[in-house]
Order: sequence, then structure tokens, then C-alpha cells
Amino acid sequence: MNVDWSGKTVETDELSINYARAGQGFPVIFLHGWPEFNRAWMHNLPVLAERFDCIAPDLRGFGRTVTKGPRTPDGTPVNKLATDVLALADALGLSRFAVVSHDVGSFVAQQTAIAAPDRVAALFFFNCTYPGIGKRWGDYSHFRETWYQQFNQKDFAAALVGSSREACRIYFRHFLTHWSHKKEAFEPYLEEWVDNFLRPGNLQGGFDWYVGISKLRAQIAAGATAPSPPIAAPTYFYWGAHDPVLRFDFSDKLSDYFTNFTLEKAEDSGHFTHVEQPELANDRMLRFLGENAR
Repeated sequence: MNVDWSGKTVETDELSINYARAGQGFPVIFLHGWPEFNRAWMHNLPVLAERFDCIAPDLRGFGRTVTKGPRTPDGTPVNKLATDVLALADALGLSRFAVVSHDVGSFVAQQTAIAAPDRVAALFFFNCTYPGIGKRWGDYSHFRETWYQQFNQKDFAAALVGSSREACRIYFRHFLTHWSHKKEAFEPYLEEWVDNFLRPGNLQGGFDWYVGISKLRAQIAAGATAPSPPIAAPTYFYWGAHDPVLRFDFSDKLSDYFTNFTLEKAEDSGHFTHVEQPELANDRMLRFLGENAR
């Protein structure tokens, strides 16, 4: 099915939320990660839209979503992004929906499910960041993979990465290739990614996620967060075996946070399973959502 990626817009008090929408059936909201925007689902929406009403927004600070008002120095906390998802659902008249998510989006999906458990029918995660990773985020041995989380919080980061098209290309090519097991997965789309992040405000908008999550991430790393209520919605994790930043072994604590889940290792994938192995990803989503998205 063809997807109109030029986008539609929902207005809230704080945002003009850009989203792509295709298909019909039970609604499924797709939440992208970083460094991504809603086009990260380019291989998935055309297939899933044959069965479901697929909605892929650009998160606050990303893509073509526009934040009204001045930037705040506190960045973008995860609870605000979850509020944005529920505001989008309200505006579209979705009383109940499923969520597919990756990376940043996985954090948002969990907060959405905790905030509105009666509205989230099912959750599908690609490579999930969740509190059970704990102090492993801060391990010295893992710092070579997480250094960017500190860099992206610097007040000069957006200016430096955006100082030229080549600088922006170098920065994002690193993550799109280093985090991928299939190194060529994003090569045909690299210039589109550069165009996206060079749109006014998009570098800082994406970096503001790291500013906003930094305090919570530090608490998670220190084991100082309050216990999260377990998520009871049917859940599926399709986790890339070769992800260097959200390592598969980090999945060992999922049972502390989810009561009804299936975990599968995507053997030939890295961080971007939905892009690296779209046929397998689509197969898993169609089967799981077909049974649980209702």
C-alpha cells in the first residue's frame, strides 16, 4: 500500500504534530527512535497498512512536528512525549490502540501504557530501553557506545553537528552504520536523513531528548528510581542480536517490568531491526498484532 509521507497535522496547545497515516482496521501508533523520524517506518507501514490503521507521528522535536513557543532548557522529558501521544490519539478519536516502538519510542510507549493502561491494547518493541538496564548504562565498559548521550546534551552540540552538511552527514552516518549489523541498510536514505536533521530546529530538537532524559537515566544507572508498575498489556520484543548500544543481554530483566511478554532475538540484526530485516519484522508484527490488537 502506498503511504503519503508528506504528512498530516494535528494541532495541540504545544505542538503541530506531523504524522503519516495509511490503512484501515485497528489503530496502531508507530513511535520512532533517535536518530530517526517517522520515515524510519518506510519499510513497515506499506505492509502493515494492509491490515491496520497505521499512524506514524514525528515525536516532539523531530521531523516535521513543530513545537510552539520557546525551547526550554530542561529538554524533552519522557512523560511529555507520552502526553503528546495521548493528545494525538485523542485528536484522532482513538479510544484504544496498539503501539509499535523503537529506541526513544520504546521509552515513550512504556510511559503511555503506564499512564493509560486501558487504552493500550498491545505493545511491540524493537530493541527496548527500559529501567531494567539499570546501572549497566553507566558501566565504564559501555561508555564507548553511550558517549553520544553526553555529547548531545552540550550547548554547542547542535551548532557543531550542523556547521556544515558534511559534518551532519559524518555524524549520522556513524550511528546508522555502526549500530546496524547490515551496514548498508541506510545507505540509500542517508541524504534524506541529513536533509531531515538540517531542517531548522531538528538537531536541537532531537538532542533535547537527551537533555530531558538525563536525570532519569542517571537515576536508573544508580538504581535510584521508584519501582515502575508492571505493564500487563500483551507485549512482544523483537531485539537485534548485534545491537552494540541496546545490547540483547540487557533484556534479562524484562520480567520485572512486563507480565505478559514474548522475547525473540533477531539473529541477523543490529539496532535497527525494522530497517535491517523488514520482511521478518513485518511478519512478526502482523502475527502478534493480528492476535492482540483489538
